[in-house]
Amino acid sequence: MPPVTERLDRFFHVRARGSTVGTEVRAGVATFLTMAYVLFVNPQILAEAGMPPGDVATATALGAAVGTLAMAFLANYPFALAPGMGLNAYFTYGVVIGMGQSWQTALTAVFVEGLVFLALSFGGVRTMIVDAIPHTIKVATSAGIGLFLALIGFRNAGLVVDDAATLVGLGDLRTAGVALALLGVALIAALESRKVKGGLLVGILAITLISWATGLAPPPQSFFALPSLPKETFLAFDFGEILTGKLLVVVIAFLFVDIFDTAGTLIGVGRIGGFLDEKDRLPRADRAFAADALGTVAGAAVGTSTVTTFVESAAGVEEGGRTGLTALTVGALFLLALFFAPVFTAVPAVATAPALVVVGALMI
Repeated sequence: MPPVTERLDRFFHVRARGSTVGTEVRAGVATFLTMAYVLFVNPQILAEAGMPPGDVATATALGAAVGTLAMAFLANYPFALAPGMGLNAYFTYGVVIGMGQSWQTALTAVFVEGLVFLALSFGGVRTMIVDAIPHTIKVATSAGIGLFLALIGFRNAGLVVDDAATLVGLGDLRTAGVALALLGVALIAALESRKVKGGLLVGILAITLISWATGLAPPPQSFFALPSLPKETFLAFDFGEILTGKLLVVVIAFLFVDIFDTAGTLIGVGRIGGFLDEKDRLPRADRAFAADALGTVAGAAVGTSTVTTFVESAAGVEEGGRTGLTALTVGALFLLALFFAPVFTAVPAVATAPALVVVGALMI
């Protein structure tokens, strides 16, 4: 065994968990492919809050990398993290557009929520909170977020529009954009049903290429750029209203959803990987929660919404990933993605909308 491979094996206890270094790396690639769509979708959702898409694209990759690497080294689990779908929608449509707050204030709420989350992760406090909430409410929370996310996808695709009488009306199905979005939903649904690795990503890329080729959306001016820290969103905090009652409610809402989202994913994927003990609990759960919180704090600092553990981690676990080496691979790939930020910001909404619809449906 080569020296590097041997060191990785010893550090992550790869063979002790019945895996190999090659299997762990392959599992990390599989996980990354299934969740790379967040690099395209997150900048578009947060752009509607007034945030610069280029900065958000960089922040998305950085937040995902920090959280996932923390999971690898703190908890040694094959779980990957990134800005959560649903949480980014609440950030934009609930806090910024719905409540009229600035994106800087919303970003501050995410940062504070991350710090509270980190504090609760130690001493088992967060685990006790999760155990105290009825299972039905945990399930209903995910389903409600899924409905919200699917509706946003329909809106971005033009399938539904604002209506003065019924609030929501049917869009013009004869337009090219709507037709492409419907094609995207059908394509992604077919790929997901056949369990094709990276089905969401393939669907987004296919509709994007058609949009660029037909002139429905402008292609990127460049495909490669040297990464740099975000200019406008880096440490763009505004603590002026964070202690008001309205903003405290936002912090609690972010915390509530983040806790259940992460806990549900850790338990669900942990069961697939055989990580749970005889009492259906995840060993080192506090470390996993802490990694999640660190990702949120780091993500908010560079300019993105709440970072959470992705259920797409199941793809890597099913591929044989059993240690933090899988997460290390995912984190490294997110850092590599920083060099292709211009591509992420050029992907049109009509290409990412189908992914929101399908992800929302899967959450439901």
